[in-house]
Amino acid sequence: MKRLSRRRIVAVSFALLIAWACAATFALAVGSVAIPPGNLVRLLVRRVFGPPAEGDPLATILFSVRLPRIFLSSVVGAALAVAGAAFQSLLRNPLADPFVLGVSSGASLGTIVYSILTASWGVAAAGFVFGRPFAAFVGAALVVAAVYFVAGGGTKSSEGSQRLLLAGVVLASFISSINVVLLTSTSQADLRGIFYWLIGDLSRPADVSLYLVAGVVCVGFVLLYPFSRGLNLIAMGEEDAMILGVEVPGVKVAVYLIASLITGAVVSVGGPIAYIGLICPHLVRMMFGNDNRILFPAVFLFGAIFTLLADTVARTLLAPAELPVGVITALIGAPLFIYLSRRRSSL
Repeated sequence: MKRLSRRRIVAVSFALLIAWACAATFALAVGSVAIPPGNLVRLLVRRVFGPPAEGDPLATILFSVRLPRIFLSSVVGAALAVAGAAFQSLLRNPLADPFVLGVSSGASLGTIVYSILTASWGVAAAGFVFGRPFAAFVGAALVVAAVYFVAGGGTKSSEGSQRLLLAGVVLASFISSINVVLLTSTSQADLRGIFYWLIGDLSRPADVSLYLVAGVVCVGFVLLYPFSRGLNLIAMGEEDAMILGVEVPGVKVAVYLIASLITGAVVSVGGPIAYIGLICPHLVRMMFGNDNRILFPAVFLFGAIFTLLADTVARTLLAPAELPVGVITALIGAPLFIYLSRRRSSL
């Protein structure tokens, strides 16, 4: 395996962190109500060093609406991007991502079932901080197991990887149909918001579950990163990886579960946003190569930047109206998926 300096990993991560800070500053300033740079700096400085700006409408927009939304979009993008990179490395297939594999659809099914049950029991779903993310994770994990079973198990060959991908696409379509059937049991007043959420929507008000999800994503990334070297070796072939000391079955199960966990967590708050896990890993590989030791931290930050900018476009393109962010990511990701599919079939 090619030697990779820790200094390069830190340098790339730091550069992307600066890029994220610039993107976040831009997102804070633009919108249906623009905040001039001078006012933006004044409000941020006052928030940190001075008394809160009581009654200032710009401060309310900045700190109650845009700042939580920037945090949410960054967490969602980082999680889906790193999960996509993990699935692609594990399956050795550039078309794998949480949305295509059906993991996002499974997470949305778990969330919908949880919401319907709590509503039928007369309990506020928002009151259970852990309930919604846990239900999404259970749905995602069950779909991963179902995809693996339908595909016959194993990814030891390119044919097995293709079967997993095809099984994921089929099950994702099937589960999406189930979601639509379940939604018919909801009131008409709820349908618009739920269907926006199913496309991928980050306009929900911030609550305590956002911080729980952020914690799950960060812990998941910390747990996932040590497997980067093992995934590098698996990419060369499972038999070779086992000879070099990698416990391939254990790595596969752990990566599947961790990627499903963080996917389920962010889908519970942002919906099944399409193609982030497909777009971001490929763009990062073009810039920094295939080594997962640098790919994982780079794609984690790049996913946050990409989703943050996509959400900024979604809420400003037709201002004061808003588009679901999933529309923007699908417009970019679907053509890329077609291109990669045709390129792979021609090899």
